Amino acid sequence: MTHLIIGAGFCGLGVAAAFRRAGIPFEIAEADDDVGGNWYHGVYETAHIISSRKTTEYAEYPMPADWPDFPSAAQMLDYLRAYADHFDLRRDISFNTRVTRVEPAAGGAWRVELSPGGSREYAGVVVANGHHWDKRWPSYPGTFLGEMIHSKDYKSDAILRGKRVLTIGGGNSACDVAVEAARAGAASHISLRRGYWFLPKTMLGVPTAELMRPWVPVGLQRRVIKSLVRVIVGRYESYGLAHPDHEPFEHHPTINSELLHQLRHGRITPHPDVRRWDGHAVEFVDGTRVEVDLVVCATGYHVSFPFLAPGLVEVRDGVPQLVGGLLSRRHKNLYIFGVGQPRYGAGPLISAGAALLCTMVQTQPQLEHPLGAIMARLGVKPPRSLLQDPFQILRQTRAGQRIIPRLPSVERFLMS
Repeated sequence: MTHLIIGAGFCGLGVAAAFRRAGIPFEIAEADDDVGGNWYHGVYETAHIISSRKTTEYAEYPMPADWPDFPSAAQMLDYLRAYADHFDLRRDISFNTRVTRVEPAAGGAWRVELSPGGSREYAGVVVANGHHWDKRWPSYPGTFLGEMIHSKDYKSDAILRGKRVLTIGGGNSACDVAVEAARAGAASHISLRRGYWFLPKTMLGVPTAELMRPWVPVGLQRRVIKSLVRVIVGRYESYGLAHPDHEPFEHHPTINSELLHQLRHGRITPHPDVRRWDGHAVEFVDGTRVEVDLVVCATGYHVSFPFLAPGLVEVRDGVPQLVGGLLSRRHKNLYIFGVGQPRYGAGPLISAGAALLCTMVQTQPQLEHPLGAIMARLGVKPPRSLLQDPFQILRQTRAGQRIIPRLPSVERFLMS
């Protein structure tokens, strides 16, 4: 009955702790030599969370009360290490172990190739490999003769010092790098292909992620956010930025208080999308050109599961086609956990989702059909976007806890 959890990051650790509490045997395969995932190997020295301490911590393991609203990367790593130790998870983790292939075996089991470790069979597999590793690069005509890196590889401002820097992208990493280049570089430019919602990290004295309440409809949340932005920030056009081409929460908002500050001080120059490279020069779609030494591509990541056998999970327009964002229609005991991107901290969603996953794992052996196929019959569909409304996810999770244990008694009716 042992399940394999792939990854010992934020999601993988949360699932493992839930499995421990539920008495579900598990092992964890972790490619790194320590826990923490992206907080261990993927962030820059000065990174801080953009949600808040209260909305990021696991429900079952609060962060220290004397920590700031926005803990640093170092504090987040300490927190995840302490979580692993508190729930005694390390003894079940195989570090420096990479999963190279996952394929179905007989009886709903799964055959897994590990390096090192050879081939093993597991009752089920939980994929928690994260989504901040398969780098997406932009493609423009021409040749750039300076230095180019992805934001995944940016670790400190040492690489920016004395350089003319162009950051491509409008997300949270892009804004952080552009702000650091404004301080450490000779010049800081940022290229934005469209308008974004740039929100301060705090509004009305509280972290922006804590501003909305579960009982507030999304439409009203949007009106409140737009009103507060107009009062606190003003018109984005006055900063040299394009007006957002979407409503708040239709795409992931950018939470950054310093970008607008540096724009007002003339330390960052905004530009539209890149048209072409020309040696050390960059030409933008509005015809302007600048000379730069370093380009930082903060252009996001592909959702990727290279170890899964072909055909197991279809990814369409960047979104895995999984029932409820978690389950395969065709296969039992395969769970893709933590792919969605909530518009506030992940901890409470991981805690609730991991508890629901335990219910799924315990219910599946009582079912003839894959749980995903049954849930699809109940009308549960793949998500249309990776962006998640956290309050909706929590409501759906609570509903799942009520419904799933009852499925064995109604399966024959549902699947007839």
